[in-house]
Amino acid sequence: MTVPAEQKLAMPALTAMVVGSMVGAGIFSLPQAFGRVSGGLGALIAWTITGTGMLMLALVFQSLSQRKPELDSGIYAYAKAGFGDYLGFLSALGYWTVCCLGNVSYWVLIKSTLGALFPIFGDGNTLPAVLISSIGVWVVHAMILRGVKQAAVLNTIVTVAKIIPILIFLAFAWAGFQGDIFAVNFYGGGAELPAAGLFEQVRGTMLVTVFVFVGIEGASVYSRYARRRTDVGWATLLGFLGVLCLLVLVTMLSYGLMLRPDLAALRNPSMAGVLQAIVGPWGAVFVSVGLIISVLGAYLSWSLLAAEVLFSAARSDVMPAFLARENRSRAPSAALWLTNLLVQLFLILTLFAEEAFLIALKLTSSMILLPYLLVAAYALKLAWTGETYEEGHQERKGEWIRAALATLYAAGLIYAGGLKFLLLSLVIYAPGTVLFIKAQRQHGRRIFTRPEAMLFIVVAAGAILALYGMVAGLISV
Repeated sequence: MTVPAEQKLAMPALTAMVVGSMVGAGIFSLPQAFGRVSGGLGALIAWTITGTGMLMLALVFQSLSQRKPELDSGIYAYAKAGFGDYLGFLSALGYWTVCCLGNVSYWVLIKSTLGALFPIFGDGNTLPAVLISSIGVWVVHAMILRGVKQAAVLNTIVTVAKIIPILIFLAFAWAGFQGDIFAVNFYGGGAELPAAGLFEQVRGTMLVTVFVFVGIEGASVYSRYARRRTDVGWATLLGFLGVLCLLVLVTMLSYGLMLRPDLAALRNPSMAGVLQAIVGPWGAVFVSVGLIISVLGAYLSWSLLAAEVLFSAARSDVMPAFLARENRSRAPSAALWLTNLLVQLFLILTLFAEEAFLIALKLTSSMILLPYLLVAAYALKLAWTGETYEEGHQERKGEWIRAALATLYAAGLIYAGGLKFLLLSLVIYAPGTVLFIKAQRQHGRRIFTRPEAMLFIVVAAGAILALYGMVAGLISV
């Protein structure tokens, strides 16, 4: 479907989509998230691994945007092109669910932030918190229905506004940095915290580092709106590098401001507690206001991404046809309705979760791994077979290496995330397959090929095992 010229996005808007999607709740929670499981050395190793792996993934997105320009909404379209309809569907379903879960984590964190002033909101998962969050969900829903272009422009403005508080935090953190505190924290010091080896420290941070990079594919998802196809790859790369610098600085500077047990005990958003320790109470208020702006901006970005993925998947006959409906403003209305209904359901479920934000963070990170793995594997497949490469193409070997590293990184993260969140993700993938079956029947196609049927059996069995684990108390939520 051709996008009108007035709906097209320039590279700054695409870059803002990437940055706006990545810079949300996660960066404001890094000091506590890292402090509770790792010292400075473990954090540095984790960021090195994650930075390298995500850089490879960013380069994969850049390469695929040029080699397969006909594939719009790359996060799922690459999986379908490389590995068939069902894996393409699972990639789309997984990414869509990630966006919904991410949006839930944003509302939980906003209400947790306000809970410091208004105890009625608690940690963001009380009944008043869920009611207020629900109102916010449907207000943003109504705004996006007025048009994607207008929402993208607002996203660019909010992206700029939310970077400013982070830069001011970094300036104060740099000025207040104490080398002796950093030295104590470097090897994981703190007798008050459980002892953990370096490997466990690194492993404990990996899902956190994935969460803060979810959104790196924002420009790829919106590739059909790009004025120039080359802008997609560059927007992804520039957005990634800028955000990586911010994430590493926030994490490492915090180790030089407070002892690790104190970092671990901070209430989220923990960046507020760190700044308060440097400049006094106004620092916590300042960061809290910045967080609310940041999270609302990221919520807008992820709502756009979620609806776009469902809409594009329906246009490609992977999702049911009704999800391809647009309203008069050319907004994907049906996809947006289904997205926000799922967000609403997840919000209600937070009432029954003890650590709603942490669970949403880790489940989000776990579910994004399949889409990322399939994108990297598709790039690896192209480089291996030589498809799209001219004979003797000098870049083929380099792109094969980058795709192989991105594939290994995504596969390693599935291991690092642990069995619990992998099984919980199957609880979503298995029943969600109903949408795939409906789409296949609508278009008169065979529902599963033999390999796809075997894959579905594995997914369904894993989902049943997860449900049994929750009922038996073996898996806690």
